[in-house]
Amino acid sequence: MKRLLVATVLSAAGAAALSQGDDPAQLRQVPASSFPGRTHLLPATEQTVQWGWFDNEEPPVLTIRSGDTVVMETMMHSHNQIVPGVTIDEIRALRLNNPGRGPHSVTGPIYVDKAQPGDILKVRINRIVPRAYGVNFNLPGMLGQFPDRFPEGQVRYFYLDPVRKVAEFAPGIEIPLAPFPGILGVAHAEPGKYSTVPPGPFGGNMDIRELVEGTTAYFPVFVEGALLWSGDSHAAQGNGEVNLTAIETAFKELSLTVEVIKGRSLTWPRIETRTHWITMGADPDLNRAVDVLRAETIKLLVEVRGASHLEAEAWMRRFSDCRVAEVVNQSKLVYCMNAKALEAKPVWRPAQETPRSFVTAAADQDLQAAMDAASFAMIEMLEEKKGMSRLDAYSLSSLTMDCQLGDITAETKRVHCLVPKSLWKKKR
Repeated sequence: MKRLLVATVLSAAGAAALSQGDDPAQLRQVPASSFPGRTHLLPATEQTVQWGWFDNEEPPVLTIRSGDTVVMETMMHSHNQIVPGVTIDEIRALRLNNPGRGPHSVTGPIYVDKAQPGDILKVRINRIVPRAYGVNFNLPGMLGQFPDRFPEGQVRYFYLDPVRKVAEFAPGIEIPLAPFPGILGVAHAEPGKYSTVPPGPFGGNMDIRELVEGTTAYFPVFVEGALLWSGDSHAAQGNGEVNLTAIETAFKELSLTVEVIKGRSLTWPRIETRTHWITMGADPDLNRAVDVLRAETIKLLVEVRGASHLEAEAWMRRFSDCRVAEVVNQSKLVYCMNAKALEAKPVWRPAQETPRSFVTAAADQDLQAAMDAASFAMIEMLEEKKGMSRLDAYSLSSLTMDCQLGDITAETKRVHCLVPKSLWKKKR
């Protein structure tokens, strides 16, 4: 009788274990006491990665609770089809043969329990581990900032050195690695199927290179569960991303801790670093993107500094360090870094070459014209001063150039573009 009872108990325990073992959600939870909450593993597979679309109707690939951590993988572009050895003609065909959708592979959506419209989704980036390689390309006569001036295309692959944390662009030229998710965001407010290319109030393809390990992003929640995606993984990127791409890679690990904040709301995402608050604005017209940015920055400064509207506007003009994140994603995105320190330093924007940087600058009543002039002047400067080919100068500018917003008035808008001279290494 006792032996039969033990057998029955063991049989029941085995059935429970089998039942738990058949549950994919349970199998994705792992012990990881270094993270708060539960920890979930989310591999990048054909079932968990969407190619080029955000769709609110897409069934969630994972459900988590507020405070949980997700350790996810991402893919290279086009469901992992752009890898070393693929030619520029093949990359071009992938884009032309799949109209409407973006090139990006995005892991998700992740449903966050109890996230409701009007909440804030807080996403902290704990850790980023890229693959060993990346790619930069410009499509021949298509897209990018200057498609008409670059009718020829080019693709370049890179080894991402995990020890030295650099990618060798060419002999004697090294790019520091600073991995970040080009795409991180939540579902659109409106139902439907949307290209992953343009960013917006939901975040998405923001291409803000400060969004690295240790930073936190805050997103307005528009739908139940928030629906979180990430992809378009980058190893390094210049501000402007002028030839269309960064060092595009995939992440072996993107660790995110996700929390729902109740009782507060946002209209646009914000990013928090150890030293700064980052505000942003996007629009198909770069001038209107700055209008959104100004409104969001003033709102932040009133909130965190207790300033009046006029005081915040004056503080922004003097102390906010504002950049062009990208001008190549249909909706162009600009952002401002706003120091947390009470005593901030005025922003200095050089107008000519310095000991540390190549510098170009331009002014125009139209901000896009100023951005075009300043950034193309940098491409020409690299051709002239460093003997680079036009295509290589275009590529290096896309990967390393820092385009800053200068004085912005109704009459004149200034852009200052910098490339660090430290990229060029002396022969050993």
